Amino acid sequence: MEHIKSHAAYKFFERIYRPELMILLYFFYLSACAPSNGNKGKFDEAVETFQRQYPNGKDTDWEEDDKGNLEVNFKLKGEKYRADYDLNGNWIETEKSVKWSDLPSVVQNKIEEEYDKDDITEIEWVDHKTKGKFYDVEFKRKGKNMDVEYSFSGQKIME
Repeated sequence: MEHIKSHAAYKFFERIYRPELMILLYFFYLSACAPSNGNKGKFDEAVETFQRQYPNGKDTDWEEDDKGNLEVNFKLKGEKYRADYDLNGNWIETEKSVKWSDLPSVVQNKIEEEYDKDDITEIEWVDHKTKGKFYDVEFKRKGKNMDVEYSFSGQKIME
């Protein structure tokens, strides 16, 4: 024990250790790590809904999006997804990026009839709470890009 007491680190700790200091540090830790009142529980309902909806969802990363909704990026069976929830924890939609080759040929044909395939900037598979499942195809345009939604049968839902 004398060997340890002679060690410089032990002497340093012995000098700074004071019960009052430890209590002060403990309260500082609690206040720094506690969620702020404005965000306390903000994600709780959404997390619970997500866990019920996607019990096998992995590598979750939560954030608030620019619309004020809660967004989680996650992996399911090795694929990347994004799901949105409102502040009450209600599910809004789930999306995942897909490639041109993932689209059914009927959807590819409809797109090629009306648009230049080379103008596509993004394609997403979407499952929406009110619209159901569809493909969202984004085309580059001057100013704001244009989104066109297609059913799995190739019918245009919205432009």
